[in-house]
Amino acid sequence: MTAPLTGSCLCGAIRYTVSVPIAELRACHCTHCQKASGAGGSVNAVIPSAAFHITQGTPKCYGSAADSGRTLNRYFCGDCGSPIYSQRATAPDTVVLRAGTIDRAGDMKITTNIWTRSARPWAHIDPASKQFPGQPDAPPAQK
Repeated sequence: MTAPLTGSCLCGAIRYTVSVPIAELRACHCTHCQKASGAGGSVNAVIPSAAFHITQGTPKCYGSAADSGRTLNRYFCGDCGSPIYSQRATAPDTVVLRAGTIDRAGDMKITTNIWTRSARPWAHIDPASKQFPGQPDAPPAQK
């Protein structure tokens, strides 16, 4: 097995390891990721929770209803404010890790763009990537 990936927040108070390879990244252009990042959205690696381990510090959590309507818990450093990961309240077996916090990202590439309908005009969306106007696995809208 290859060495685990490591990562941290900006100030280093929160550190983590990931014990599975990350082959692809997903860019989210939802309005919540825009507000949480202060940018055009977030770039993420979707990994099993069992492969993600906080090795130092304790992140703070902010929970809210996401654009999909489901509760999303966002974990961040209480000292520097860096977003680290998020988890849906209904999917604790999955972690959505902010790719910018990985120490050495290697050759990871964005392969999927979600919430493209709310992408900012300056967002670059590779036409070769998979694209979804909203959340690809959201439950159907209630009538």
